[in-house]
Amino acid sequence: MLPIRPRLAVIAAGVLLVSGCASLGSDPDDTAPGTSSNASSSPSETSGPAATETPSEPEEDPETPSSWGPTLGEIEEAAELVEGWTPEQLAGQVIVGRFHGTDPEEPARMVRELHLAGVSVTTDNIVDAGQVRAMTAAISEAAARDGRDFPPVIGVDQEGGYVSHLRGVATEFPHFQSAGLAIAADPRLGRRVTRAAALTTGLELRGLGFTWVFAPVADVTIGAADPTIGARSPSDDPGVAAQAIGAAIKGYDDAGIVSTVKHFPGHGTATSDSHDTLPVVDSTLAEIEAHDLPPFESAIAHQAPAVMLSHLDLTAIAPDVPASMAPEVYALLRDDLGFEGVTITDSLGMGAVGGRPTPALQALRAGADLLLMPVDTAATHRIVVDAMGSGDISRERVEEAAARVVALQMWQARIAAERPVPGDVVARAQAASGDLLSAAY
Repeated sequence: MLPIRPRLAVIAAGVLLVSGCASLGSDPDDTAPGTSSNASSSPSETSGPAATETPSEPEEDPETPSSWGPTLGEIEEAAELVEGWTPEQLAGQVIVGRFHGTDPEEPARMVRELHLAGVSVTTDNIVDAGQVRAMTAAISEAAARDGRDFPPVIGVDQEGGYVSHLRGVATEFPHFQSAGLAIAADPRLGRRVTRAAALTTGLELRGLGFTWVFAPVADVTIGAADPTIGARSPSDDPGVAAQAIGAAIKGYDDAGIVSTVKHFPGHGTATSDSHDTLPVVDSTLAEIEAHDLPPFESAIAHQAPAVMLSHLDLTAIAPDVPASMAPEVYALLRDDLGFEGVTITDSLGMGAVGGRPTPALQALRAGADLLLMPVDTAATHRIVVDAMGSGDISRERVEEAAARVVALQMWQARIAAERPVPGDVVARAQAASGDLLSAAY
């Protein structure tokens, strides 16, 4: 088993070759722009001050895409934008709130008054397709009235199988386990139908007004001893799971929706349910690298825009602290695996983090960019505002988080505008669901 950094270098090199990015101009042995590789550097051709001048660095093209989606220009624009925001605006932009009931005005009011990045929609907020469209439209309008010219985060758990909060409204897809089974049976066909399933899921969600999907699940299950993930996992084989994740991310990207790889660094070995309690995972770091990380490495290599952090007690990395609140886990994701996109916590209303003082603030300090579904959205907003005022958290940390979210939403708006939702999206989704099921079984 290769150490993390060399192993990632191999993956990154493979992505460059596949994508055709390994052009002559990207070769580190190439000379700087404006020079020739066989140019002479003899004293007869260089004299005076020019011989000692240091070549200026080439300016970065703002249209260059980042490793996670947004262009360098969008990232810079987002950073400049949030610099001028009030503490209340900044605090809102790092929160994805929860709301109760089915009245579209309730989430719209929260987004407008608390400047929220957005909201997460659950089964309890759903009536039918018309109500869903009215709700997502109201949320988008509220963000626009708050002065934002980029879309809000409107997210939903729509993994396929039993974790599908739009059941009865959107097309039903099989468990994500089906992707792994299809790939194990025929890798090429399996990746194709997995990507098509993600593409049509994303397009259908966009047609309903969503901008985010809290999927795909990258956890590698251990089977019957895993009570939480199970068939939500693509496979008990890390290599198969890695292929499924790569294919799904490309499909969601093609659809112009933000995908969320979860639950870092892997929930599949936990033998208790984080919805109820804080699971203790005693895997060694080497075991985590071998069993749990390959799908996340694949996600990063395929330009995943967002990663969700789990609520797990990882004794080998950060004992007694939920992973979502542990700086060491964010360092593993960013420094060792090289992820540069948006980090989001799992729901802060889960039992694993219940009873902890200011869990949202702990997560934000540790490295979270988005705080998902705190128990009390308004109270959490006030806690973050007050913490910036008192110095309990730096404004710079909150600006960093908010800017990443804004840049990603700029990317989502741009890609969605380029790829309109087809009129027959439901028929396409139904066909893709059937193809995935057929390839798996």
